[in-house]
Amino acid sequence: MADVIPFSCVRPREDKVLEVAALPYDVYNLEEARVEIEKHPDSFLRIDMAEATMDSPVQEHDERIYEKARDLLLEAIAQAIYIADDEPHYFFYRLTALNGRTQTGVVACSSIDDYLENRIKKHEKTKPAKEIDRIRHINTCCAHTGPIFLAYRSEGTIESVMEKTCATPALYNFIADDGIGHTIWRVDNKQDTETIRRTFEKTSALYIADGHHRAASAVKAGLLRREERATNEASEGGSDNASGKPLASDHFLSIIFPSNQLVIYDYNRTVADLNGLSLEELLARIQKCFVVSKPQTEPIKPEDKGIFGMYVNGLWYKLTVKAEYTSTDPVDGLDVSILQDRLLGPILGVDDPRTDKRIDFVGGVRGLDELERRVATDMKIAFALFPPSIEELFAVADAGQLMPPKSTWFEPKPRSGIFIHQI
Repeated sequence: MADVIPFSCVRPREDKVLEVAALPYDVYNLEEARVEIEKHPDSFLRIDMAEATMDSPVQEHDERIYEKARDLLLEAIAQAIYIADDEPHYFFYRLTALNGRTQTGVVACSSIDDYLENRIKKHEKTKPAKEIDRIRHINTCCAHTGPIFLAYRSEGTIESVMEKTCATPALYNFIADDGIGHTIWRVDNKQDTETIRRTFEKTSALYIADGHHRAASAVKAGLLRREERATNEASEGGSDNASGKPLASDHFLSIIFPSNQLVIYDYNRTVADLNGLSLEELLARIQKCFVVSKPQTEPIKPEDKGIFGMYVNGLWYKLTVKAEYTSTDPVDGLDVSILQDRLLGPILGVDDPRTDKRIDFVGGVRGLDELERRVATDMKIAFALFPPSIEELFAVADAGQLMPPKSTWFEPKPRSGIFIHQI
């Protein structure tokens, strides 16, 4: 049973939404954020990364960053760049990729208790240091501003409501600088709202597709507010305030997509050196676990599980894992695990891809040309992978296991700043 509720949304005016909507903060470094904010002064990025608007450098997690973010948000609301809905609503958010593929999700608020009790399932490990930033951002701004990208197994009911609603005029419809289309509808029909809520109540699980750190941060921020209320009630002798009354922070902002509309892209690897091996030595060691093709100049994009493209010394090799080195385990059977366990770790010495500075990760949407470019500049060898399926992701999460780091790349990405959930 998933507790997914409508919410009273703070959102941009229609004439401001194109300027406000921003890619998630974690796709930018500080200098890139400054350039983007200079191009788009009303971009939500200035609130998401307020340090990029500050004249003097500040230390990571400096309280002034979050106070600046809060002030910028309140200023934008006061200037009516943002407007507020009087009543709770669900929204439908459609993303249209460059190739015309669409995916439409439900914008809503999901329960922190569902997260804590594993009805919202995870497949990645989070780092507490990365969570601190968003916890402080949420608590100081008193708002969830970056939606967590969730997925559910479709059974058709919500999509029927979606189809009907999306045949009506949209609330917002714009194409961003990167060519991705964004179309949003608000669900105003009370019966449709009830249908969506009841359907999610029958859903056994939701899955985090992207945004594990944002989700963990929202949950921890919510728990801190529960603790604060309990402390305040205790100091007041338990009067007036009813502990059972939900807090707004008991739910966090999310966009929930049906799994049959999602596509996972490959997340490729580059390594800075050959770990002291010659190319001949490398190929000889790889042949223990993989069948290695003759080299070619044309890029090799894997067309199935168990196949990898390897680029080194200006040539591509097709690697096919031998049957005895495959696995039916949800994690060990993933291509990212096979590459790590059979090649990157034992041969190239990349024992921990989370911390080893010799390895870097390249989203598959950047193409194989980007792998060739990296090898020509700052890396020595690159690997192209076949992406995991959404069902493989679900299987890992259902088993309570974790995928290796940088296993999945979802595209296109929802924009921040279109929906704000005040807490």
